[in-house]
Amino acid sequence: MNRIILIETSTSLCSTALVEDGKVVSERISDEPRAHASKTALFVSEMLSDRGLKVSDCDAVAVSKGPGSYTGLRVGVSTAKGLCFGAGIPMISVGTLDTLVWQALDGNMLPEGCRFIIPMIDARRMEVYTGIFTPDGKQISQTVARIIDPDSFKEQLSEGPVLFIGDGAGKCKDTLTSPNARFIQCCPKAASMMHPALDALNAKRFEDVAYFEPFYLKEFITTVSKKKII
Repeated sequence: MNRIILIETSTSLCSTALVEDGKVVSERISDEPRAHASKTALFVSEMLSDRGLKVSDCDAVAVSKGPGSYTGLRVGVSTAKGLCFGAGIPMISVGTLDTLVWQALDGNMLPEGCRFIIPMIDARRMEVYTGIFTPDGKQISQTVARIIDPDSFKEQLSEGPVLFIGDGAGKCKDTLTSPNARFIQCCPKAASMMHPALDALNAKRFEDVAYFEPFYLKEFITTVSKKKII
């Protein structure tokens, strides 16, 4: 029996799932603000406890590698590393954009005649982390940070319906006004990591638990408050 713990913390949603033999058998989700640090490990513990399992009963832990929230990714990866180190099981990483694409495919969200799936992770203002995928889930462009303007994805939209999905999709609705544009505003969920995680498990594509780092795409920038401290 293949059993994988899935952890998705790349956006405001904290999400975990447990997969057994190609089926999601347990899931936990919280949209509570800044809940990742307090909820992620707890959710995993609850899922396993409900089924009378230990971490060592699983074949691997799969975690979102990004891009996405710096803090969220750090929490997810740190949790996954702790579980893998403690139980002596391998770690798998899954791209956030891949998770969104599978969310669309598993949920039958594609519009009729869909030519492309373009997942979007919010990167503040009019910038998104994005890439271009075919309707069967194959990525055909690099993952990039892109500022959206009226000419963005003009070539893809000229070919037919395009699905924009993710927590960065909604804000682009007033800018990408082509009649071929379809928008689904949502966050990636751990359950939608199942297919790429199983592929990685079967191919034994594991990460180095000690040295793995999330794919931030952009460097985390800290700012210093201009307020005077008395």
